Amino acid sequence: MKHTLSVLVEDESGVLSRISGLFARRGFNIESLAVGPAEQSGVSRLTMVVEGDDRTLAQMSKQLNKLINVLEVNDLTRTPAVERELMLLKVSAPPENRAAILDLVQVFRAKVVDVADQALTIEVVGDPGKLVAIENVLASYGILEIARTGRISLERASGVNTAYLKVTSLDKRVPA
Repeated sequence: MKHTLSVLVEDESGVLSRISGLFARRGFNIESLAVGPAEQSGVSRLTMVVEGDDRTLAQMSKQLNKLINVLEVNDLTRTPAVERELMLLKVSAPPENRAAILDLVQVFRAKVVDVADQALTIEVVGDPGKLVAIENVLASYGILEIARTGRISLERASGVNTAYLKVTSLDKRVPA
């Protein structure tokens, strides 16, 4: 199972190296990693996606909490949270395909951020599922390059679990 961890750390050199080393020594791959300043000066937030069972991740969280510069570790996997990722795609876009690609960009509420004679660079922001979906749709046109930021996530202040709402609203639909 994939887990999303939000880790607050002191903004000191070497902290990221110690955290990634902790995971590497135990044979864990960090699938996604995003680091940036947090709401408090001198503190950074690391958001990482790692794979493992609940027991193993609980142990890793305990190990992370033992590191001197780690202030707080939260597993957001089962917590109502907002998750976003940024992806840039460079897509082959000769004139005969350009209109169709631009229509798809609008459907996904993405943006064209660069235009060339034979290519478009598209910016997509959203949950990881949206990024996979647009990548799959644009693959038939020829994806030339992709760059992704990695997932960032914050616990929902409202506590509303939108994933749960999607499932329950589908269950309540009346058959046609």
